[in-house]
Amino acid sequence: MNIEYNRTFKPCRIQGALSYAELGTSIKKSGGHYTYILEAFGPLAAFVQLWADLIAIRPAGLAVISLAFGRYILEPIFMPCGVPELAIKLTTTLGITSVIYLNSMSVSWTARLQIFLTGCKLLAVGIIIVPGLYQLFKGETKNFQNAFELQSVDLAGFPLAFYSGMYAYAGWFYLNFVTEEVENPERTVPLAICISMTIVTLCYVLTNVAYYTVMSAEELLASSAVAVTFAERLMGKFSMAVPIFVSLSCFGSMNGCLFAFSRMFFAASREGHLPEVLSMIHIRRHTPVPAVIVLYPLTLVLLFSGDIYSLLNFMSFLRWLFIGVAVLGLIYMRYTRPELHRPFKVPIFIPAVFSFTCFFMVFLSLYSDLVTTGIGFAISLTGIPAYYIFIVFDRKPKWLLKLSDSINRSLQIIMEVVPPEH
Repeated sequence: MNIEYNRTFKPCRIQGALSYAELGTSIKKSGGHYTYILEAFGPLAAFVQLWADLIAIRPAGLAVISLAFGRYILEPIFMPCGVPELAIKLTTTLGITSVIYLNSMSVSWTARLQIFLTGCKLLAVGIIIVPGLYQLFKGETKNFQNAFELQSVDLAGFPLAFYSGMYAYAGWFYLNFVTEEVENPERTVPLAICISMTIVTLCYVLTNVAYYTVMSAEELLASSAVAVTFAERLMGKFSMAVPIFVSLSCFGSMNGCLFAFSRMFFAASREGHLPEVLSMIHIRRHTPVPAVIVLYPLTLVLLFSGDIYSLLNFMSFLRWLFIGVAVLGLIYMRYTRPELHRPFKVPIFIPAVFSFTCFFMVFLSLYSDLVTTGIGFAISLTGIPAYYIFIVFDRKPKWLLKLSDSINRSLQIIMEVVPPEH
């Protein structure tokens, strides 16, 4: 993957964020991509997206973040040697388990922890940026010479570069998963998205500038933990603190992702697209326990079956396909639902360019990695027969209905959950 490709797509992230700001203020329902596709294109398209999210996109996405957490938290222990892959995956499993436990126990403590971890994230970024800029002002600019010069262009490298770059900014749509829990979403959603994108863009650019003051592009790509390599070269004994802060940052991302995704499964269950138990909450803690833990088994399976880049490519192909479809729905609803109240409205070329870019990269993925993306595409297509078998077909055998009801009641008892109105 060529780093220069990554810089090309930064405006695309802003276009996507602005498009989701309009969607979040015009459709005030939780659920994110699923809800927007449901509103624009109907239940079949929404179910296919939900199906892919449940069995592929979200487990792989959580596994990617968790692997980064496991690697960085073990770096201080194994320095200067490499961290064994098995140790990373076992530590990652503990991290995922603890995040799921926390989200199942308390919504308020989850929110408080997220605020604390966000502070740790910004502190970690500051620890990298400040000495990096100091090096820059000292004249360490050799790695910036001809930084944008390309010797050759390899189309096969574009999709992974696009996915990696977009992944760094992917948090801009998480607020749309919890719209119903946001006070005054017409003002809060676009304001939060715009402010956060500005902060993240600034931090991302300055962090990369800091890295390049001590590492070349080749050294950066060769490093399995870039922040650790940076700290070792510049901070001496204090370098051990950097991977700890980065691991806390990754833990915060895991926590935020799980909080958002569980609300999408909760919303889909209310629409009848997932088992009823997933829309239930704990009788005392009022947390959506079933929706929180539903990702746990598949995440662990993917965690032990792939490396971080194969997971990223596998997950990102489907993810950006459906994000492109959701933004295409924004354009579609401009003509099919002109009466829809839109407190925040973007020029039509913004969602048009963004959705086209997403679809173009999805097409290139088929060219660059046919096997991985083909598997992902096939998984999403299995959602069509699943929709007709589990949702549309209403002549299910009595024994199957009794079994389903029995499983649902058993899960209610085990997890101590009831419908929200109880």
